[in-house]
Amino acid sequence: MGLSMKTLVIGLMATCLCSALAAAAPGALSANDWASYGHDAGGGRFSPLTQITPDNVSKLGVAWTYHMNPAPQIKGSRVPTSTTTPLEVDGLLYLGTPYGRVVALDSATGKQVWAYELPGSDQPPFRGLGYWPGDGKMAPRIIFGSAQGKLIALDAKTGAPAKGFGDNGIVETKTPEIMNGLPGAYYGYSSPPDIYKNLAIIGSRVQEAPSKGASGDVRAWDVVTGKLVWTFHSIPRPSEKFHETWEDDGWKQRSGVNVWNMLTVDAQRGIAYLPFGAPTFDRYGGDHKGANLFSDSLVAVDASTGKYLWHFQVTHHDIWDYDLDTPPVLLDVKKDGKTIPAVAAMNKSALLFILNRVTGEPIFGVTETPVPPSPVAGETAWPTQPIPNKPPQLARNSFDLSEIADLTPEHRAVCQAMIDKDHLTGSKRFEPIPADHGIIRFPGGEGGPEWAGGAFDPTLGLFIVNTNNFGYIEKLVKGSDGEWNMTSGRFVDPKTRLYCQAPPWGMLTAVNVNSGDIAWQVNLGISDLLPEGKKNTGRPSNGGPILTAGGVTFIGGTDDHRFRAFDSKTGKELWTYTLDYSAHATPITYQGKDKRQYVAIVATGGSYLASPAGGDSLVVFALPK
Repeated sequence: MGLSMKTLVIGLMATCLCSALAAAAPGALSANDWASYGHDAGGGRFSPLTQITPDNVSKLGVAWTYHMNPAPQIKGSRVPTSTTTPLEVDGLLYLGTPYGRVVALDSATGKQVWAYELPGSDQPPFRGLGYWPGDGKMAPRIIFGSAQGKLIALDAKTGAPAKGFGDNGIVETKTPEIMNGLPGAYYGYSSPPDIYKNLAIIGSRVQEAPSKGASGDVRAWDVVTGKLVWTFHSIPRPSEKFHETWEDDGWKQRSGVNVWNMLTVDAQRGIAYLPFGAPTFDRYGGDHKGANLFSDSLVAVDASTGKYLWHFQVTHHDIWDYDLDTPPVLLDVKKDGKTIPAVAAMNKSALLFILNRVTGEPIFGVTETPVPPSPVAGETAWPTQPIPNKPPQLARNSFDLSEIADLTPEHRAVCQAMIDKDHLTGSKRFEPIPADHGIIRFPGGEGGPEWAGGAFDPTLGLFIVNTNNFGYIEKLVKGSDGEWNMTSGRFVDPKTRLYCQAPPWGMLTAVNVNSGDIAWQVNLGISDLLPEGKKNTGRPSNGGPILTAGGVTFIGGTDDHRFRAFDSKTGKELWTYTLDYSAHATPITYQGKDKRQYVAIVATGGSYLASPAGGDSLVVFALPK
């Protein structure tokens, strides 16, 4: 267990830890810990902790800070911004850093317990890690996929490579089948696996373009041995059901249609919910005509076998990149005197579909709505798109040139000059992107909700989510090789980072899942550059909220350096802390060994007021002792 294994074991590596290598009791996960990205397999990001309340949250202060850079004197050794969410189990906090390391910290003090260095220039996933609690014979493990396509398992107590898992704790997952006959294509991981029994179920990250590349299949791996257990084909093969939704061999070597974000598991029913992305290239579909299942679909499969159960497609023949970019969230809907097991699925267009999670049927109804045709030669837009009857769309979906921002004369002049220079036009909902001029499209390329999605409070029946309201200027471009691509950029003043349409530019919204109505909605974030009285614009956010039984919603995300707490019931802002760097990540909360409730968030992002370069900090808060 030396440096030759790329493992640095610091601190608690005495004899007591050596004995933990042999065996451990089954991990009895406590709800007071945070054992997966979504807190639990259902993805609701709701903690039962009640120590922090609306009455005392204003007293929160920094308990400790961990700087992730092991060699701050060495520049250029990091990913610019970390969006990772740590885990916390039984007194240890687990964190993937943008410096090619996974570390374990004492969750009450921040003291580093161990650190594992990934081989070569590899990196842990952008968004977090998986935790397997052990089975009575094997010790608990940390499991994650790397940026270069490795699946890695570590002993959770020591950080040593997990014995018996692959080759020294590493499995190469870039198999010939997944690489689609294109061994040089990109394939890796940006999100953690979901753990179900002894399986690690994980999607993948593939390229946005060109159109042909690695497959987006979802796979399940044995957490003990690292062997492949099942594969779900994201694009049905010949003779498989729904293969006919791909016309003219458009399925061949097609990349995309991948679960690049977190999936969710109903552990009680043994169902995994897979939120698939768009096909590549995701703004043009003339080379893959048809509805293109299972792109942009929530697919339910048997978690033990990968067998198909049902699907619901949220965007037909996607030519906007309106994929399922948020994790599904399990919840219960109380309607007509019944409690309905449900799953909330939200795509980049900020349409929230609340489905029966056993059957896939929409609980509040969905209407297939006519949408504009495509003006691009060779492209045929699908004539209708599914729009939920409830809730309403949670982000701006169109833009008229009369809606330009008018916050200051100077800002308006800059935005108008952008429109005039490139002869930009507005757009309607689901209007296809043209090839002859640029349009201002809402939601933009980053979507209404960002990748973190929403959280669910079962005590209030509220689904709470942050959404962005900023557009993209987009135009299709055909290359000399016949491949389509695009020009793209935010509709924003590049100097001030003030957006060019009337605010709000970012919101936090609570949806009552029992009625489908909006319970409350507030602007999220402020624009410090603007005069007093105009600062409350909302700001773009990345990362999502967490909720607690104490009645508090915590969220960072915004590019204004703030970390905030809201009253979950009313949306009232209760507490704001100005960080050194913006927190483009989702926080967690947990109870330390000292019985204190902590709230932790990674803050590495730049501000819209400064350069995008950021910091390297995990910041942890608690009430005064």
